[in-house]
Amino acid sequence: MGSAVSGQSVSPLMILPFAALLVAIAAGPVFYPRFWHHHYPKVSVGLGLITASYYIFVSHTPERLVHVGHEYLSFIALIGSLFVVAGGVHITVKGESTPLLNVLFLFVGGVIANVIGTTGASMLLIRPWIRMNKYRITGFHIVFFIFIVSNVGGCLTPIGDPPLFLGYLRGVPFWWVLERCWPMWALAMGLLLAVFFVFDLLNFLKAPKEIRTEHAGAEAWRFQGMHNLLFIAVILAAVLFNKHLPLLLPELIMVAAAVLSFRTTPVQVHEANDFNFEPIKEVSWIFAGIFATMIPALDYLGMHAGSLGLTSPLQFYFATGALSAFLDNAPTYLTFLSAEMGLHHLSVDSASDVLKAVEGYPMEVVAISVGAVFFGAMTYIGNGPNLMVKSISEQSRVHSPAFIEYLYKYGLTILLPVLVIVGLVFFR
Repeated sequence: MGSAVSGQSVSPLMILPFAALLVAIAAGPVFYPRFWHHHYPKVSVGLGLITASYYIFVSHTPERLVHVGHEYLSFIALIGSLFVVAGGVHITVKGESTPLLNVLFLFVGGVIANVIGTTGASMLLIRPWIRMNKYRITGFHIVFFIFIVSNVGGCLTPIGDPPLFLGYLRGVPFWWVLERCWPMWALAMGLLLAVFFVFDLLNFLKAPKEIRTEHAGAEAWRFQGMHNLLFIAVILAAVLFNKHLPLLLPELIMVAAAVLSFRTTPVQVHEANDFNFEPIKEVSWIFAGIFATMIPALDYLGMHAGSLGLTSPLQFYFATGALSAFLDNAPTYLTFLSAEMGLHHLSVDSASDVLKAVEGYPMEVVAISVGAVFFGAMTYIGNGPNLMVKSISEQSRVHSPAFIEYLYKYGLTILLPVLVIVGLVFFR
């Protein structure tokens, strides 16, 4: 959450720390897991310090670090507070879910993501999702949860996903997203849910007969810690009114809500959720490095976006998506929105110009919006909740694919064909 990417000139060599961090995140847990588990904070921060040193001592533009530092604080305040508050809500699920009930759960989760954000929905629903499939849960259950609840589902409102919220802060009308993006959302959701149903049905049929007959459809739901929904509402209000509040006040409100939630939630609820701070610790350290090292990549892109030859909605869709898969999708969205508006001699810093863009060139803005949100699911680092869901799953002793496995086994082979279909249907 912040302003547009600057046009700061930067050496292409300074993109190397970001590339090195991506390689470390991908290879560390697979090839040297013990070293990575103990030293990933040092790797992440060390590479980030290389970038920080460049902007302080070589580029002499420390204001870039200040700006991105504020974005990082906002990011961690939102992710962390929702993690803590959602960890105080325990949803008891007894019985083994059926494929149809799983499809319904994911669909409802995708809808809820537009009300409490993909981060809020992910933190609230990942634990019951694991419990309701505990007899046969596999990696694809986690991946499709990330696809649908943590990303694609939140494409209908500015609250749903950070890129859309940035557009709202810049002047995109609140309901414009719903009016323009629902056909793409419906097609992507429908295709992903259909593919998931096939996968889950095959998985269900392989389960022992006693699980399918004795447990299936026997869900009994019970909710504890529901007072935490009030704290979720407070956090979302701080996000929604961000631009009307003094600097850092929204973040302080989020932290206060998290502290009050943690203090007022009974210990037995946290124990039932196996709640601990390890997932948010991992995300905080890794994204500290990502936010720092991606500055040169975004600055370089900001300087050269106008020379990329992007002129059609389809080109903006895939260009925004390709970068959103590996860079944080929120600043990537602003970079391409700025480039698109520049083609029409408009400024992303002017609310009236943004309104002209969404009214005069709606499909280009829709393509950028949908590309940023949908492609954020291609890797664990494309969107904030992804890595959090992975970490919570591993804390719950559920296998989740490693970075490379996630990309080639699910991202490129399942998600990408769906997103290509969406692009060709709506933006060609």
